[in-house]
Amino acid sequence: MLPSVTSTNAEAARIAPDLMGPEWILALEQTAGRGRRGRAWINPPGNFTATLVMRPAEPPQQVALRSFVASLALFDAFVAATGRTEPFALKWPNDVLLNGGKVAGILLESAGAGQGVSHIAIGIGVNLVASPRPDQVEPGAVTPVNLMDEVGVRVTPEDFLDLLAPAYARWEAAFTTYGFAPVRKAWLARAARLGEVITARTALADTEGRFDTVDDQGNLVLLTAQGRQVIPAAEIFF
Repeated sequence: MLPSVTSTNAEAARIAPDLMGPEWILALEQTAGRGRRGRAWINPPGNFTATLVMRPAEPPQQVALRSFVASLALFDAFVAATGRTEPFALKWPNDVLLNGGKVAGILLESAGAGQGVSHIAIGIGVNLVASPRPDQVEPGAVTPVNLMDEVGVRVTPEDFLDLLAPAYARWEAAFTTYGFAPVRKAWLARAARLGEVITARTALADTEGRFDTVDDQGNLVLLTAQGRQVIPAAEIFF
């Protein structure tokens, strides 16, 4: 555990060349935390900020599927912390919802070596005791919530990592042993808004359609007025 870092993903990149195996980095403070698409990640004291850094053996497209592995591990950690399953759901591609609000996010970053990936950093932020104000997030985005306010459970960052790390190890073992299929099946069973109409926003367009599934490459599949649309990356709104 580190008292303060610029970001845990940046620290992961720093230590990656010397790694002998996977390593968790937990920080009590981030001075330059970031989320997807370079957005700032607001992290009040008492919240959880950590990164798992590893050196994977799979090709890049397979490595990226670990966002689903991390989502399932987060879901299990929340269940272990609260004893409840019903308030939690997984939002494609890499958020966890609590009572419909965003309680956690995942940021994957990797560095290449030839045709492979030299390391992957799985950054995880969890609103344990506080959450950003609605005006601090993108307009139309899911409202941030925190575990303490929503379910009355207080968990320290250290205790949450004690729940998250073994949960991740279990899903990582399933992923490396059996591939994406069991991870995909488990993720879909916990998916938010499956079968409902949602909007996928990219830099080029908004696509509205019924959330049909996630395919075996991790892509979002929407059924739209124009037919079946496969979307590899987007922001989701509903």
